[in-house]
Amino acid sequence: MNKAELIEAIADKTDLSKAAAGKALDAVVETIVQAVVRGDGVSLVGFGSFKSVHRAARDGRNPKTKEKLKIPATIVPRFSAGATFKKAVAPVKGKKKK
Repeated sequence: MNKAELIEAIADKTDLSKAAAGKALDAVVETIVQAVVRGDGVSLVGFGSFKSVHRAARDGRNPKTKEKLKIPATIVPRFSAGATFKKAVAPVKGKKKK
C-alpha cells in the first residue's frame, strides 16, 4: 500500500474527503517526526512506539574491497510494534488469519 492508497482507505473509513485525509495523515507523520527529532517517544497503544536511539560507533568492512572502515556513532529512528499489531500480523498457531 502506498501513501495515495492509504489516504483513500482513511477517507473511506472516516467519511473525510481525500484532501482532508491527506492533510490529516501528513499532520500525524509530521508530528511523530518532530517528536522523535526532539528526543521524545511517541507511543500508540496497541500499534507501537516511535523513538530515537543512539547507535554506537563500530568497525565495518567494505564488501567490495574488504577494506576495514570506521562507521561513526549516530542517532537513528526506531519503531517497535505493539502487541495488538504483532498478533494481527502473526496470529497464534492453529488459528486462521482474518
